[in-house]
Amino acid sequence: RFAWVSSFGSTFNHDYRVSFSQDELASGSVDYNYAATPREEAHDELPGMSAFYKDEARNVFHTYSTYARGLEDMVGTLLLLDRAPLGRNENGPMSWVRRHDEYEDAPNTHGCSAT
Repeated sequence: RFAWVSSFGSTFNHDYRVSFSQDELASGSVDYNYAATPREEAHDELPGMSAFYKDEARNVFHTYSTYARGLEDMVGTLLLLDRAPLGRNENGPMSWVRRHDEYEDAPNTHGCSAT
């Protein structure tokens, strides 16, 4: 058992270079995954994962970080898509991923109407 911790309400995501301000994005590129990433490939948030260890003396050690496609093994859907005939059918890395409010309204294809 271990305690999960959230970065909500802190600068953690910005400190570890996975969240970016509008000013940073407007500059033309952001520092992500240890490289300059052009604005057109960046968003206000990009994927990343870090692990830490706290010893008995309460010292905290940053033991691991991964970014971009380094997180793919944690998303089982990607492993299935990689075996499909068209793979992920991407135009670029994870170009098909959308936040829940970024999808276009889908037409009703089930012959049902809402009442």
